[in-house]
Amino acid sequence: MASVQLRLRGVSKSLNGRARQPLEQQFQSLRLTTPIVDGRRCLSTEADQTERPSSITAAPEVDLRQLAKRYKIAQNARPLPVSRSYFTRTPIFNDRYLALDHLAKTYSNLPVIPAADADRVSWKTLADLRQSFGEPVKATDYVKCLTIIKRLHTIHPELKPDAVTAALQDFKRDVQAFLNVANPIPIDKFGRALGVGKRKSSTARAFVVEGDGQVLVNGKTLADYFGRIHDRESAVWALHSTNRIDKYNVWARVEGGGTTGQAEALTLAIAKALLAHEPALKPALRRAGCVTRDPRRVERKKHGRVKARKGPTWVKR
Repeated sequence: MASVQLRLRGVSKSLNGRARQPLEQQFQSLRLTTPIVDGRRCLSTEADQTERPSSITAAPEVDLRQLAKRYKIAQNARPLPVSRSYFTRTPIFNDRYLALDHLAKTYSNLPVIPAADADRVSWKTLADLRQSFGEPVKATDYVKCLTIIKRLHTIHPELKPDAVTAALQDFKRDVQAFLNVANPIPIDKFGRALGVGKRKSSTARAFVVEGDGQVLVNGKTLADYFGRIHDRESAVWALHSTNRIDKYNVWARVEGGGTTGQAEALTLAIAKALLAHEPALKPALRRAGCVTRDPRRVERKKHGRVKARKGPTWVKR
């Protein structure tokens, strides 16, 4: 037991001796130096000088002035956007608009032709332009751009520059409706011509053949199917306006919508089938309003309204 106590006392004395070392001696062992090893400066301690140098090395200094002179770079150079409209909401549209405006000013002295004599072209609508450019183009800017486009389009075709033609190509629709030609309605071996008409959500298919004036709608007579006199007159208005009411028989199939929509859809269907028999009747049918498709539909109801536009009843007191 006595020997163990002496040993513990010796260990405590040695520990106390190390702890009582002055601070200068403690920091001297951890002093940082920057020796040069193999031509490189390294960060190490006195104890590590004899060992492998550390992997931390200082980067060489770069003289920016010499690089600028070597590669001929201006000291105040900064990157610039390619387009002048880079910082706007619609850079693509603005670039096209500025190009059109520049062309309109450059070729303002060229002779023009009347708008009625120019080729009919279908230009992109505002929705098409927003979709193709992918930008929120304003309606007012679109109207201004369309005015310049129509002005450039009226330049005489023989004197129109290629730059103007290429600039207008971006605003043309992919499908030109004015170049489409309707397929003629054939007459089958039974002497029947099939016409199709639509109105609102109603669809009508009418077979017109030479006869004595009989009309069947969904297997019923005209009076049995349409209860209102106005709908009966609307259904056969194409025959009545051309005085052909007793020269053709009609067998029709209608579906969808109400009686008014079905009757007006039947008007267009009979008129198309009648033109297959007598194409010369087109001016008379156009004056009677039987050839043009009526695109009107019921306006949808809005939130907070009784109907499409009618507001709720409000009483002050």
